[in-house]
Amino acid sequence: MKKLLALLVLLALGLGLGAGAAYGVAQLLGPPPPKSAPPEEASVFVSVGPLLAPIVAGDGKLSGYATFDVQLEVPAADEAEATEKLPLLLHAVNLRTWSTPMAAGPDHILPDLRTLASVVKTAAEEAYGQKIVRRVIVTGAKPV
Repeated sequence: MKKLLALLVLLALGLGLGAGAAYGVAQLLGPPPPKSAPPEEASVFVSVGPLLAPIVAGDGKLSGYATFDVQLEVPAADEAEATEKLPLLLHAVNLRTWSTPMAAGPDHILPDLRTLASVVKTAAEEAYGQKIVRRVIVTGAKPV
């Protein structure tokens, strides 16, 4: 019984000394420095120009057309490439908008801007590759 009690006392003393030493070292050295993220490369926005797209309802019927103002956020180093390949992007967008339901609202005449941004993002990955276009921003929409 004495041996068990002595072992428990030694265990408690060891835990107390270890915890105290860890606390003292942490106070002496302080917290670790925060990990800084690598600086993000500067971005620029490239205008796609007026983008005319069909507004297709979920049943596949054409509800109308709308003109959109779209901006692509790209790294500053890739601005020239993004501008040069705009015709490829517009081609890819045209091929997708006819088969993508974008109509919203009760009359199916309002465009769903999130769907359009998703279509443009997918088309941009096809035209430019995976890493050039960071974001697609729809800045305006007008029915035609």
